[in-house]
Amino acid sequence: MNLETLEERLQGKKSIDSVFYGKLSGWCRSRFIPVDYDEDGSLLHVLYCVECIDDQKKREDKLLYLAQTDTMTGISNRRSGEKMIERVLNNKVSGMMCLVDCDKFKSINDTYGHMAGDEVIVAIAHTLQKSCRDKDVVMRLGGDEFVLFIPGVTERKCANAFFKRLFENLKQIQIESIKDHPIIMSLGACIYDGKEELTFDELYCRADMAMYQSKKVEGYSATIYKKK
Repeated sequence: MNLETLEERLQGKKSIDSVFYGKLSGWCRSRFIPVDYDEDGSLLHVLYCVECIDDQKKREDKLLYLAQTDTMTGISNRRSGEKMIERVLNNKVSGMMCLVDCDKFKSINDTYGHMAGDEVIVAIAHTLQKSCRDKDVVMRLGGDEFVLFIPGVTERKCANAFFKRLFENLKQIQIESIKDHPIIMSLGACIYDGKEELTFDELYCRADMAMYQSKKVEGYSATIYKKK
């Protein structure tokens, strides 16, 4: 809204606009339109318009939310989650990726039905989100597979403390429709030091190899990937 630079910013343009949030009207778009110039080409008059775009902004925000969110659980979907982790890796932010899934999930679907299975997925997603910080990435890959990225966790001691707290929270899940059927989780993790040039897929493969080891253990188990 700097009028001193308005003429310079309008040079060669039919109009310039900006979006702002008004306390009374919500989201608005302001627009400056040049009207006429003097003989020397200096700007004489401009038309200033303000348009309320609050409904449009809300529709755009809803579409963005739907594009980034797993509709069943409300957490990030695979596409948006991968992008967030790729951004973290590109910025060389150290941390830990965790691959989490539910052991023998098919038996829950087969025994109690897919609606009960969906309840389990939603409960797991909400528990994972509750166990993480706002800056952590929590996403659903699909099915009963989830991925977490926890910035700043690079030491085994901190990782084990996180695993313990996470598993304690997951053990508290109670779903009436599956009665006393246990919900058992396995976790494979990979620590990223912030130095290697790694993609999401490469980090995921390492966490998946660690997950393979966790699956060999009965009950809640977490394994951290080790380079051979």
